[in-house]
Amino acid sequence: MRSLRAGLVAASVAACVVGGALAAERPNLVATFKDWHVYSAGKGKNRTCYALTVPKEMNPANVARDEVFFLISNWPANKTVNQPSIVPGYQYGANAKAEVQVGSDKFGFFTKNEGGQGGAWMEAVADEKKLVAAMKRGSSMVVTGTSARGTLTSDDYSLAGFSAALDKLGTACK
Repeated sequence: MRSLRAGLVAASVAACVVGGALAAERPNLVATFKDWHVYSAGKGKNRTCYALTVPKEMNPANVARDEVFFLISNWPANKTVNQPSIVPGYQYGANAKAEVQVGSDKFGFFTKNEGGQGGAWMEAVADEKKLVAAMKRGSSMVVTGTSARGTLTSDDYSLAGFSAALDKLGTACK
């Protein structure tokens, strides 16, 4: 069920996160590794790839949200490798921050709302590398954020298959 859901949201990810140029092209599923899915879109220097997962649990459960996922993206043309991002399924509150916790390690994300959607990214590449390393060691992670309505959300993600998906992401997008 989760695999099907992740496949259905792939085009949404391209439109929301990966950029307008790729929104017109449907992403291709490259591989699935337990709870993580690797996609690619574009050709040549415009090729973009990402590993994607959806939450195992979303809290509060009774809040209406759009699709929710966590991604790691590679953009060879921009020399971007293993860039984490969050799609929370809502617009973030003004000046809101998002946070990812893997074990006892916590990582802050800045947020941005555009086109009715919210997204979150890390400021520094060094922090991205630390988060990815923590994700490789961990078994689960929790993503928290606050919506424009003031609702604090907490999403639980599995890291099962993450290391294999990250390896595939590196080879799929060269």
